[in-house]
Amino acid sequence: MAALPGRHSSSPKVEIEVGERIVSVSNPDRVYFPARGETKLDLVNYYLSVGDGIVRALRDRPCMLHRFPTGVSGEKVHQKRLPHGAPEWMDTVRVFFPRYKRTADELCVTELAQVIWAVQMSTVEFHPWNSRRPEIEKPDEWRIDLDPMPECGFDRVRRVADVCWELLDELGIRGFPKTSGGSGLHIYVRIEQEWGFQDVRRAALAFAREVERRAPGDVTTTWWRKDRDPASLFVDYNQNARDHTMASAYSVRGNPEGTVSTPFDWDELADIDPRECTIATVPARYAQVGDLTAEIDEVAHRLDVLLDWAARDERDGAQMPPEPDE
Repeated sequence: MAALPGRHSSSPKVEIEVGERIVSVSNPDRVYFPARGETKLDLVNYYLSVGDGIVRALRDRPCMLHRFPTGVSGEKVHQKRLPHGAPEWMDTVRVFFPRYKRTADELCVTELAQVIWAVQMSTVEFHPWNSRRPEIEKPDEWRIDLDPMPECGFDRVRRVADVCWELLDELGIRGFPKTSGGSGLHIYVRIEQEWGFQDVRRAALAFAREVERRAPGDVTTTWWRKDRDPASLFVDYNQNARDHTMASAYSVRGNPEGTVSTPFDWDELADIDPRECTIATVPARYAQVGDLTAEIDEVAHRLDVLLDWAARDERDGAQMPPEPDE
């Protein structure tokens, strides 16, 4: 499906064969990750090594790009619009942003060559929506973001993830965990594409509140960051709001170590160390275990029970926090 670097020319470029496409990569020797000295070409080769997984994570989703034109030690550019100069085979989807009354044609990946072209344009991180075209106003993915506060250790993150796993199992829901590439963990759940962003966020908040009830010493759902215990873990339901995105499965993160948001099996929870999941280690892991999200599209779950919990909480006086951008 993908090939390793191909012909070198007299210009500072490398031509990469990706399926039926040829992508020219300029400045292949530019160091992007100073901790170990990996280059732009190393980043290309990383994404080639996890090709099926990154395409599965991004397929048909509007995708914001986090670009680092001079490497991760330099300026970071958040880009919704597809960069200029894109070949005609790059797919996009038009998204309307009511707050600004503007539209943007965002990258909408359908094949690996599009990922590699985005890397050629200095993209390190891929942040897709939790919805797919053509129904981009109806999410098909519920995202559980376990976001530790500054004094929250990773042992606490593991404990809360275990509570989430148990609760999902009680609900008959399969969640797919991954490292965030930072200090937290993510759990993705495929859902029926029936509800809008507000209802998915309500369901996510109801789940977060139940996790907080079961682990009150570890978890907070407090809205304002300044009011949270700095040693607690915030179950961030806001990542399900419209146009809020997270790094996808297999996305590299823009830090000197080149950490990767890495799917893992629940049985690995006690031993997984996000710091060990990097562009230097994940290719071998992927070759050994394959794509641990490969079955994510096989079953889409319903949110009825969680929405019932949300209605119950609201009857009991719980307030729905405002939208994150309000």
